[in-house]
Amino acid sequence: VNQILLLLLVLTVCAILYNKVHQVPSALKNETVDLESPEEMEEEIPVVICAAAGRMGAAVAAISSIHSNTEASVLFYIVGLKTTIPHIRKWIENSKLKEIKFKVVEFNPMVLKGKIRQDASRPELLQPLNFVRFYLPLLIQKHEKVIYLDDDVIVQGDIQELYDTKLAPGHAAAFSDDCDLPSTHEMIRSVGMQNTYMGFLDYRKQAIRDLGISPSTCSFNPGVIVANMTEWKHQRITKQLEKWMQRNVEENLYSSTLGGGVATSPMLIVFHGKYSSINPMWHIRHLGWSPDARYSEQFLQEAKLLHWNGRYKPWDYPSVHTDLWENWFIPDPSGKFKLTRPDS
Repeated sequence: VNQILLLLLVLTVCAILYNKVHQVPSALKNETVDLESPEEMEEEIPVVICAAAGRMGAAVAAISSIHSNTEASVLFYIVGLKTTIPHIRKWIENSKLKEIKFKVVEFNPMVLKGKIRQDASRPELLQPLNFVRFYLPLLIQKHEKVIYLDDDVIVQGDIQELYDTKLAPGHAAAFSDDCDLPSTHEMIRSVGMQNTYMGFLDYRKQAIRDLGISPSTCSFNPGVIVANMTEWKHQRITKQLEKWMQRNVEENLYSSTLGGGVATSPMLIVFHGKYSSINPMWHIRHLGWSPDARYSEQFLQEAKLLHWNGRYKPWDYPSVHTDLWENWFIPDPSGKFKLTRPDS
């Protein structure tokens, strides 16, 4: 009996030791999986904003508003021309924005040679940085998903929410439809804006009619884009946009005398019927279309993103709702950029 008891005791001890030895690597494995789980990892949100000469205060205000309203990890890609890059870098590094994560990217305007039809009616729309959005995969290479924003916006919501916009399979980008928000319809009617393809493309031209797109089709605004870089490259979106730019040089299919100038029209053609939708509250626009037409303050407080598209910018005079924009403006340490105000 004693021998049997002794044998059982030895077997019990061996079993305990065996379990302890084999549980250690299992626990380590589980811990490693938890630490490296994608759900646990912080995802970086890449945001592309241009810093153009004479408008750098706009880029600064946009960046300031994004940074102040999110806990997410944001990496700002600030795109400029060679002559403007030192100024924007100094502005950021010598202000409270010095804590942001950013990369300055130089845009070479030579890629646009022969692709822009000169038009004197609105020369500001022909500035090279207006076309940065066409070349996103060439400038931003390590990210699958990218947000592009025009410089004349401020963000009042958490940019993570915009980044989480779902893109349907096969869609390279998401935009805001120009017919999607009833609250803006009165504004559109009051200042005579176009929100259909008729306002952007010249339907007298055969090349436009051959597209088979109804002129009453609702347009979209490419001032806010959530883009899938894999699909963009797979569908050769940049090449398609360049093709329509070159055709416009040859045939004058659209011009800056029409609603959206020369940067919107190629995108309307290339992305027709092939884009996802952004929550309309993430792109409240037309704030710069008239110095008189105003939204209600309550509506603007609820908006996630405000866009002063149009001629009347919030850093100039006259303009509307400038107080909302100035909340995020950071003065230029060098003193080169100054706000234009009635008493200045």
